[in-house]
Parts: sequence; C-alpha cells; structure tokens
Amino acid sequence: MHIRSFDDSAIRWNRFGEFLPAFHYSILHVDEKRRVVDVLFKLPAHGRIVLHVHHALNHTFVVQGEHRLYEADGALREIRPAGSYTVSPGSAEPHREGGGEQDAIVFFSIRPGDAELIYELLDDAGAPVGAITFETLAELYRAQR
Repeated sequence: MHIRSFDDSAIRWNRFGEFLPAFHYSILHVDEKRRVVDVLFKLPAHGRIVLHVHHALNHTFVVQGEHRLYEADGALREIRPAGSYTVSPGSAEPHREGGGEQDAIVFFSIRPGDAELIYELLDDAGAPVGAITFETLAELYRAQR
C-alpha cells in the first residue's frame, strides 16, 4: 500500500501540552466576531491523544492519513480516511483521537457559537483535568503569530 503524505514542512507546528503521546497544532485563523477557529491538528501514528470531550460544533477534513476515534475504554469507534469531511456537534461522549499507519493531519473548523468551553480534557478515569476555551485558542493564536 502506498501512503501519500501531505507536505507539512512549511507549517509551524506547536506541541499541545505535555501529554503523551504528543500531538501538535497550528492555528490558521481566529475570527473573534463570528467565533470560529480554524486549526490543523497533527495526531500521532499508532497513538491516542488525551481523553477529552468536544463541547463545540466541529467541521473536520482529513488532510493526511487516517483520523481514528476511540471510545474511552480504548475500543476503536471510527476511522476517517484522508479526504473525509465530517460535521460533528458537541457531545458528552469522552473519546481519544489518533493516527493510523502515519501521523494524521486534520483540519478542524471549530464553531462554539456563544459557548466559551470548546474541549474538556480528562484523565484516564474520566475526571476533568483541564479546559480549552475559545479565549484559550485566541490567546494561542496571538502567541503563535
């Protein structure tokens, strides 16, 4: 099987936290008036990122690899191949995400509306350990520029 890779060498990747396995992001744009954040996430091949819950509407497009979603118990929920476009409302279902045979690069257009909370980060037992808000992403975007 031939794996095609998107050339991401011109993208300035930032590591998200000290979570293991590591994952990276590059915020492309924050529209504070319309409250939309466009960001690329690079999810590790054969890895699963921190357990979390999405509280905002997400439009996603898989640029490279397979975007894999896992239940909180580790069971594979879904595989989204490169070229897949998905619209997902916020959900109370904790999950992890990762890449398949190669790092997955996924474009997220995050649309929280009037809500401030975007992602809730959880420990392995499902207890909250952090939160990502619209303002968090706006501050990261300003710092990144």
